[in-house]
Amino acid sequence: MASDVPQQTSLPLGGQIRSILIALGFKPRTAVILVPYLWLTIFFVVPCIIILKISFAQTVIAQPPYTPMFGPESVPHDQLFDNFKRLFQDSLYYKAYLNSLNLAFFSTLICLLIGYPMAYGIARCSPSTRALLLLAIILPFWTSFLIRVYAWKSILSKEGVVNDLLLGLGIIDEPLLILYTPAAMYIGVVYTYLPFMILPLYANLEKMDLSLLEAAADLGCRPLKAFCVITIPLSLPGIIAGALLVFIPAVGEYVIPELLGGPNALMIGKVVADEFFQNRDWPMASAVAVAILIILVIPIMAFQYFQGKAQEAPK
Repeated sequence: MASDVPQQTSLPLGGQIRSILIALGFKPRTAVILVPYLWLTIFFVVPCIIILKISFAQTVIAQPPYTPMFGPESVPHDQLFDNFKRLFQDSLYYKAYLNSLNLAFFSTLICLLIGYPMAYGIARCSPSTRALLLLAIILPFWTSFLIRVYAWKSILSKEGVVNDLLLGLGIIDEPLLILYTPAAMYIGVVYTYLPFMILPLYANLEKMDLSLLEAAADLGCRPLKAFCVITIPLSLPGIIAGALLVFIPAVGEYVIPELLGGPNALMIGKVVADEFFQNRDWPMASAVAVAILIILVIPIMAFQYFQGKAQEAPK
């Protein structure tokens, strides 16, 4: 016999939070706006505050392995910034920062040089061909990131496909040492993050008004000059978005340097992992993580500030 009690449908977590906020007296529109802010506060702001708190502590043999923020066992005020001072005193840390920034910068540049022509070509294709090409760009995301990096480890080894192909063509006489070199890390980073450069560029180029190029051609502007003075400036938001999507995760990349760069790859992501899991120095690892956050967040905030000023300026 069917029950007269109405069945309650389970809401997703965001819907449940919204319902709770409405029940507490918030207006529906305010509740909808508060849900993402509440989510970011819980899962981003609060963890960052915890990491910042640990970065001012000192390592102890206890559980947790760091001194408390307050109380008789807390760190003296004159030693609060000792972990951050070590970042400048120990060459290990600033060399790791420089290596990571160097890897991220040149990987972003290579992704831009490869991704821009690809995005431009996809945006100018017919709709049916465009859909297939976009599918090919997105297809790697259907496979585990770790499996794809492991595949490159096999491809770049001395017995891998690259060396077999070069030996078969007679270009080299003996296998090249590609794996566990900086070149292998660049290949891994560019391959992994190239779609993050292509997709924002495609979204920007696909919306561009082609009549501007036609007008430039009617006025005698050559295609190359029209590309430089019209297409590139109009696609600048896509270039910046793609560069940020590649540069930011590449700075703290851990898996690719660990698997393709080998034990001698000194990257900041690897330093953080070693401090946490091998040295058990959570305060130092937290200080390194806070410094990474500052290095990445301050330029982004400055860019957004000046971009907002430029949009507010009268045209």
